[in-house]
Amino acid sequence: MPSSTSAVPVTKKVIVRCRIYARHRGTSITKLKDWRKRQVKVRVKYHTDIDSIGAAHLGEWCDLRCAEDTHLSFGEYKLISLGVSIELPEGYEALVIPRSSTFKKYGVLLANSVGLIDNAYCGDDDVWRFPAVCLRGETFIPKNERICQFRIQKIQPDLELEPVEFLGNKSRGGIGSTGRV
Repeated sequence: MPSSTSAVPVTKKVIVRCRIYARHRGTSITKLKDWRKRQVKVRVKYHTDIDSIGAAHLGEWCDLRCAEDTHLSFGEYKLISLGVSIELPEGYEALVIPRSSTFKKYGVLLANSVGLIDNAYCGDDDVWRFPAVCLRGETFIPKNERICQFRIQKIQPDLELEPVEFLGNKSRGGIGSTGRV
């Protein structure tokens, strides 16, 4: 069935290698070839004429872009279109987080702190979005601006939760106790 959203024509195949630069800088070609064997195919449908998803420079996350000019006022909540639908491989899910500069530049936060997209959200009209809340007076995010990033990971295996009276481990000291004596 055709999509009700007009798609941008696919003009080239883009292979995203988000991990290769950070993890394998200075590594032998043989090890890089081994890494390529672990690549996972991810299909992307673009709904607008934004730049293609590419590898983050020296990072492990892939940048996503604002698909339209966006105006927000203080306290306003908006689902900002990222202009893509993505088919994740079976057994994988995606984590979406803001770029570290998004709040500094635009005063917006990801409303639910982290976005989780499962592989069932893969239809032609399942457009990825950034649920933003504005904490600045007025802000404008231009189309094609990188505002968040994603990575995929294998889904959690089935867990067997066992109720116990005691865990039998030393307590660390509570929240905020790391590195304190």
